[in-house]
Amino acid sequence: MSELKISDAVNATCPWSGDPIKDDSLTLYKGAVVGFCNPGCRDKFEKAVNHFEEALAHQRHESI
Repeated sequence: MSELKISDAVNATCPWSGDPIKDDSLTLYKGAVVGFCNPGCRDKFEKAVNHFEEALAHQRHESI
């Protein structure tokens, strides 16, 4: 995977804190670069997204 760049981020402030994003706290979400103010906020986002994606997959599987 290529290195994520802050200039490609879809946001300028952290969705958790409202602070400016930093280049060491980027992630890829559904094809878009999303920035956070620190790696902890990024990791919290990734954990939350994974939790909901797993719950949705489980729900879809049970409805079959």
